[in-house]
Order: sequence, then structure tokens, then C-alpha cells
Amino acid sequence: MINFSKLKGEQLKLAKKVLIKDSFEKLELIGGVDAAFKENKVIAAVVVCDYKSMEVKEKVYSVVDEKLPYMAGFLAYREGPAISEAYAKLKIKPDILIFDGNGILHPRRIGLASHMGILLEQASIGIARSLLDGEVKDKIVYIDKEARAELVTSREHSKPIYISPGHNISLKTSVEVVKNCIRFPHKLPEPLHLAHRFADEMK
Repeated sequence: MINFSKLKGEQLKLAKKVLIKDSFEKLELIGGVDAAFKENKVIAAVVVCDYKSMEVKEKVYSVVDEKLPYMAGFLAYREGPAISEAYAKLKIKPDILIFDGNGILHPRRIGLASHMGILLEQASIGIARSLLDGEVKDKIVYIDKEARAELVTSREHSKPIYISPGHNISLKTSVEVVKNCIRFPHKLPEPLHLAHRFADEMK
């Protein structure tokens, strides 16, 4: 049996380490991280791009046995081991990583992007396609009166994406970075779109 109260305690401890201010030194390389699933396997893909041109510099993947079923709020425990293993294979580390999952837009302020940002010691941004928690006011998502995310319509006539800071980055910069990574006709920022496609290919 999975002890979710133990995992919650661990999340609350990690949440205290999350830093929501711009603490990265430069922005030349940006990475996208996504996972796909097949039978009992988690396939995690990381694609690193040049921030200005979006040219792919490196891509890696890893396949790990799934240890936890999908549970809202605990994504890092399901995808994290495969992501960590893929990340360790990178020869060049990105300055910022964009995750397919929330940053601090999470009931305990520790979504996938925040959790992995701390574990990998990486500036990170979370992207969600649906809102699991919080209330939206003037395109900003609040939880406990704190601005946790911004709603951005990245493509005409498409549903918005929710951008939240993960770790070592502010909300304002997270939104700017993601907007700079959008390439028509894709809805998701290019590194994340490429990671999504690569994970599917490897599946």
C-alpha cells in the first residue's frame, strides 16, 4: 500500500525549499520534459533547445518501471524516477526546464515542476492544460491569496495553458520565457512540444 500521508509530509518539506525568484544565471539553453506510458513503463523524454533559435541541441530518454498509478497531486512520484534517469544522461544541461505539469499551482505548492526543480537543482516552469485547483481572477490563478499561475491563450481558438513557476524563477519571467518559446502552429512551448513528440516516438 502506498502511504499518501507520508508522501504529503515529504511534499510539505520540499515545498519550503521552493524559490520563486529569478535565480538562474543565464538563458541560452531551454529544455522540455514529458513522459509517455506503455503497459507498466514510464518513458521520460528531455529535449534541450537553443533558446533563441529553438534548434535541438540534445535529446535523451529513459524507460523505468511504473511504481505508482496516476494520482492527482503526486505526479512527481510517478514520473520523477524516469525523468531523473533521463536527465542524468544529458551531456549539456539546460538553464531552464519546462515540464508538462504544474509548478507551485498545487494544493501543497509542490507540483511536478517544483518537485523536480528542487531534486535536479534546476530552474523550472510548469505548464498545465487544465486547472486542478485555485481561482482565476484577471488571468491570474490564486491559491491562498498567492498568485500561483497565469492563464495564457497561446494559439487562437484553443484552450488556454496555465503557466506556473516551478523553482528558481518568478511568475512574470516564467510567462515571458514560455511566450518566447511558442512557435506557430503549436499550442505548447516548442521544447515541451518536441519532448512530447519524442516520448511518443519512443513509446
